[in-house]
Amino acid sequence: MPHHSRLAGFMIDCGEGTLADAAGFWSRALDLPVTDPDEGGRGRYAVLGGAPGGLHVEVQKVEHASRVHLDIEADDIHAEASRLEALGARRIELVRDRWWLMEAPTGHRFCVVPMRDPERRAAPSAWE
Repeated sequence: MPHHSRLAGFMIDCGEGTLADAAGFWSRALDLPVTDPDEGGRGRYAVLGGAPGGLHVEVQKVEHASRVHLDIEADDIHAEASRLEALGARRIELVRDRWWLMEAPTGHRFCVVPMRDPERRAAPSAWE
């Protein structure tokens, strides 16, 4: 059975400062409003709205060095992780049984997350 995936957006991982300060900076820098200053109520994620092409952009408070990573969203995260492994990526961790943290052969970390708003943005690619 085929599964579908596409670029979901970008996570701005912030290891320095507070979530509010980081969200404020990136909101002003990207001219995107903070639409949810504390998604999930855990003090870890702030959602920025109105990104071009409907992409999802979040500021994330992290324990590691600051960086930007992309998310790939899929209607079947396990099938997508397997597809990406066949291309040379490796699974790092299944986070809270909700998404895969992965690493590309180039060393870049990225996540495979559940698909949000399937009707928004470009149509996802179909994979066998």
